Amino acid sequence: MDLAAVFVVPTTLFLLIVAPTWLFLHYRSKRRSEAALSDDERVELERLTVAAGRMSERIETLESILDERTPDWRNRIAAGP
Repeated sequence: MDLAAVFVVPTTLFLLIVAPTWLFLHYRSKRRSEAALSDDERVELERLTVAAGRMSERIETLESILDERTPDWRNRIAAGP
């Protein structure tokens, strides 16, 4: 076998099979890692979830106070100005 064939066959196999597969898997894993939340984003999301829960409780408390003091407040708001 001639010396050129020794280099051409493995190089061709690498370029046709290994390199495209390697690039595909590399960019697929990169895309997946970018799609996931980072640790800072996850902490911020948890903080916002807790804040939204507290806000929801406050709104329910305010609505119950309004229901006691002004029972028809919902009808007046729905009717508009």
